[in-house]
Amino acid sequence: MEFQSLLIIAVGAIFISNFVLERFLGICPYIGVSQKLHAAFGMGMAVIFVMSMASVVTWTIYTYLLKPSTTNIIYRLIMKGQGSPPDLTYLRTITFILVIATLVQFVEMVIQKTSPGLNRTLGIYLPLITTNCAILGVSILNIESGYGFIESLVNGFASGIGFTLALILMAGLREKLELTNVPRAMRGAPIAFILAGCMSLAFLGFTGLKIG
Repeated sequence: MEFQSLLIIAVGAIFISNFVLERFLGICPYIGVSQKLHAAFGMGMAVIFVMSMASVVTWTIYTYLLKPSTTNIIYRLIMKGQGSPPDLTYLRTITFILVIATLVQFVEMVIQKTSPGLNRTLGIYLPLITTNCAILGVSILNIESGYGFIESLVNGFASGIGFTLALILMAGLREKLELTNVPRAMRGAPIAFILAGCMSLAFLGFTGLKIG
């Protein structure tokens, strides 16, 4: 596997196909946790971990349990290579959600033990990573794009970095806005959505980026 192909996947996930600013996934935590840089950074690290691990685990489960192939574990152990490999791909979505929920629960327990203050700051948005469509989206995208194990890991990790970048940029802008005289009707979510739109337009400039 060429390094250049992995670089293209990484740069594309961070800048060109950013899950928040281009695919418009994960908007809920993007708006809800971007009020403070500390909370945005903590959420970003959690998302990077969950996206990376979810990409690896879901790819493995899909390839060796759900996908009908001669490498299917059920086909080898239970059916002992007799007949056609079972097609369990219809279980993809619910299986991926269960994997993501397990990973999020693990991250939540770690943050509760290591940083109670950050846990209180993130509040309800931390367990909501379970239903964050960006996490499920990257897992499904890996399968739909035909990525291998390493490619899925790189795409998941880079997508998490892209999410974190967008989150931290938004948090920095919103902290600056607290020092400005924003009209009362525009304070809070309204000005945040306007900022998000402007950032999305700015990131469109990366679509013409060429690597190699």
